[in-house]
Amino acid sequence: MIDIVDEAPVHIGAREDLLDRSFGPDRFLKTSERLREGRIPAFAFTALDDEGNLVGTLRLWHVTDALGNRALLLGPLAVEESCRSQKVGARLMRHALNQAAVSGHGAIILVGDLPYYERFGFGAGHLENVTMPGPVDWHRFLAIDLVEGTTAQMSGCLEAAGAVDLSVATSRRPARRALRRRAA
Repeated sequence: MIDIVDEAPVHIGAREDLLDRSFGPDRFLKTSERLREGRIPAFAFTALDDEGNLVGTLRLWHVTDALGNRALLLGPLAVEESCRSQKVGARLMRHALNQAAVSGHGAIILVGDLPYYERFGFGAGHLENVTMPGPVDWHRFLAIDLVEGTTAQMSGCLEAAGAVDLSVATSRRPARRALRRRAA
């Protein structure tokens, strides 16, 4: 049995290990990371197995466009390889979509595989007037309107929004700068 719960501080180490295994050391180089780094997520969900082990994670982050329109940025979503056939990712996605809608958010944006996210209502082409703060494969730049017309009103480059996490922003910054230099 898998339970979806709000992420707690005790989950952080296991979450980071799962993300490292799922996305590798270059995960901090992704354009979406520019919108996440040093911020507190709007929502953070964890999937736990019946022994209390973390087997999945999904987080949503506050972003705004150049006009001040707000949305959520989804990611990363990761599931332990041994649990991928148990629909843990789908359960995390449905839970996140429901929580975002109930909380009154108008849209969720992500960079991901359309064949996977399409079943949850995400589509390409919603963000024709929106850019990211770095390179992005536009075929993977997806969105879903939780309130009809939200993404149609968006324009310009997305920016990080929401609360700043000073402990993370200061403790990881040197490592991320080194990764960016290595990638350049």
